[in-house]
Amino acid sequence: MQLFCSPSFLPVMGICVLLSITACQETKAKKTESTTPIVDVIIARNQSMTNPVEASGTVVANQSVSLQPETSGRLIYLDVPEGRVVQAGTVIARINDSDLIAQKNKTQLLLDLAVQTRERLSKLLAINGINQTTYDTMTNQVNSLRSDLDYYNAMIEKTIVRAPFTGVLGLRQVSLGAYLSPASVIATLQQTDSLRIDFTIPDQYASVLHKGGTVTVVTDGLTPVREKAVILAVEPQVNVTTRNITARALLVHSRANIGAFAKVFVDGGGDRQAIMIPTSALIPDDRNNDVVTVKNGKSVYVGVTTGIRQANLVEITGGLQPGDSVVVSGIMFTQVNGPVSVRSITTLDAFKQ
Repeated sequence: MQLFCSPSFLPVMGICVLLSITACQETKAKKTESTTPIVDVIIARNQSMTNPVEASGTVVANQSVSLQPETSGRLIYLDVPEGRVVQAGTVIARINDSDLIAQKNKTQLLLDLAVQTRERLSKLLAINGINQTTYDTMTNQVNSLRSDLDYYNAMIEKTIVRAPFTGVLGLRQVSLGAYLSPASVIATLQQTDSLRIDFTIPDQYASVLHKGGTVTVVTDGLTPVREKAVILAVEPQVNVTTRNITARALLVHSRANIGAFAKVFVDGGGDRQAIMIPTSALIPDDRNNDVVTVKNGKSVYVGVTTGIRQANLVEITGGLQPGDSVVVSGIMFTQVNGPVSVRSITTLDAFKQ
């Protein structure tokens, strides 16, 4: 049987074929578009870069002392208002001093008697009733008794524990009636109106530390606080074990806890122009680091060399040129020389702490 197509059927068939081709092309285009990675980029630019050096520090009180007696004995008086401010000279504790007071009173009586005797002898000496030797002997006795009296006064003062400076008392460590020795700690006293930061830093940065300079201190906590501190002093000797140098800075009116860990940032000097990118844009390798750039709508992998790192940023010393578009998000979905779609151009500020 022979199949004949009418002339009117041919145009219809052509239209159907054309529509099928168009539909296939649109489907292919949509599939390609849906598989094209979407990325965000930054534009590489030279910018001013400092060289902050991070060091570890500890918050310490400007003045701190453990309150201990100077002599042994039974504790007969104790006044430790825990966690409260006490003024310099406040009596904190007393050791039993009854034996010393008795010796002092006895010596005082002997001294009074010796003074009266010397006055009588001075009158006799004036009329040649006694010789000079007798008078001098009594004078020496008076001076000796006065020295004994000073000694007992000093020993009685040692039984009193006073606050050496104005500060906040810690927790009480002893109870009334306890027998104490000079090694016994009654409580601690901390001066908290101004705090210090003791920190260590590699000795090659010793030249950037000087008295009166400033450092940035970040104390740990639920809400880390960034503060400025003024350098008070720098240890002139380098630690032979760690090759670090120790410095001390002053924090005024800080609320940091004494003994807390703190990060100290010191300006290492050497300000210069450099290209900075987020550390998350680096693709680490065994030998080098790569970044992904966008050129002519395609992802190009570029090997780079890195320099100083700053928090979430890293310096690029080679491999990039100003004006390059560096991929900062969607890196995992890119392929070498594969097509990419740029969603937005962001800035480094979005990656800084």
